[in-house]
Amino acid sequence: MNKERKEISFTILNAGEEIHVKTYEHQYRNLMVLLNNNIYLENFGECGGQGRCATCLVKVIGLKTETSNMERNEKNTIQKAGLSGTNTRLSCQLLVTDELNGTSVHITEEGY
Repeated sequence: MNKERKEISFTILNAGEEIHVKTYEHQYRNLMVLLNNNIYLENFGECGGQGRCATCLVKVIGLKTETSNMERNEKNTIQKAGLSGTNTRLSCQLLVTDELNGTSVHITEEGY
């Protein structure tokens, strides 16, 4: 059985630069790994994807799921960092799935 992987494309905005990304569902462990592989960001994702440090914070515009679907650890980490907003997420907690297709991922100053 040859199952085709779904292509996902979205835009990354970082320091005024716009980067268009095309990838496939589950090609990366999570969005943080994809960002680190495509853009070198110093001190980004310092806890290695455990959802504890908030250094991989992003704003995702157009995400198909609600932030109410966040895991408890992600909600607590964002609150402890003094941040909020329906589009604010930890990139280490976002899987590279169809929910990212067509979104804009803004790398925030607060995150790193």
